Amino acid sequence: MDKRVCIIGSGSWATALAKIVLLNQPQINWFIRKQETIDEFKATGKNPGYLCNATFDTNRIHFYSDINYAVTDSDILIVAIPSPYVKQTLTKIKRKMEHKTVISAVKGMIPEENILVTDYLHQRFNIPMSQLAIIAGPCHAEEIALERLSYLTIGCESREHSMELCQLFDTDFVRATPSTDVIGLEYSSVMKNIYAIAAGLCHSLHYGDNFQAVLMSNGVQEIQRFATAMCNNQRDIDASGYLGDVLVTAYSKFSRNRQFGQLVGMGYSVKSAQIEMEMVAEGYYGTLAIHLANEKMQVDLPIVEAIYDILYNHLSPTIVISRLTKKLY
Repeated sequence: MDKRVCIIGSGSWATALAKIVLLNQPQINWFIRKQETIDEFKATGKNPGYLCNATFDTNRIHFYSDINYAVTDSDILIVAIPSPYVKQTLTKIKRKMEHKTVISAVKGMIPEENILVTDYLHQRFNIPMSQLAIIAGPCHAEEIALERLSYLTIGCESREHSMELCQLFDTDFVRATPSTDVIGLEYSSVMKNIYAIAAGLCHSLHYGDNFQAVLMSNGVQEIQRFATAMCNNQRDIDASGYLGDVLVTAYSKFSRNRQFGQLVGMGYSVKSAQIEMEMVAEGYYGTLAIHLANEKMQVDLPIVEAIYDILYNHLSPTIVISRLTKKLY
């Protein structure tokens, strides 16, 4: 692809995506906020904070600590930063963005406006929806670093553009599939983290595999109901971009949302669990976002509401999950 691609973010997911794109592009641009991180990266060939087993030829990377220079020098921007920091990072952009293609790899919503990232990009920067895309799983950054076979779904309103963007991510160990269901995939990417918290929490409360299967089955049904209420597009909820992403996030040892849920189930407070994690569990923010979005829609989301009660109303996990078991089938 004869386009200049920029990664925005320095975490594990940004690092994994950079590794993938560099297999298809001769070089990339990469915005990393801290200059000291860039300096250490150049010296070692590794991201000092994340996925340290992934090595890079830094001669093929143009690093930027100023986001405006990075945007100016790029045609395609891949935003891979935690949702709580998206707005404070992107509001620093002073360049025109109407002609850029922006791919959101964010697994959450904009907390301040409680809107999807693609909606924020469209409203804030006047980027046409046909130039906005989303990356959905199932895919963990740690397995990309190990080059284990993985699958991605690239959602864009324009199917032709979606198929073109798949070229950036299709490698020997990554299969990229196009989709036009941007809204469905984006909401699913938010909600799957909530169900991963539920899975981890229930594991700590000693619920077994039989219940976990029912929990995830009901979680996928909640995604279907909510996504349909928000946008009644044609979608196959059993596809890997939906069901597959839910399962890997709920069950994988690499899932930080599952780990967060396990800590809360063990009796940690939300704050102490976040400190223990030292990483952002997107599901914590996603729970509030979906709860608020659903106040108007009133879709039946018993698992989301149960996790909201535990994380935000500080109700007993034991009592809340016991009540939830009577609402599942």
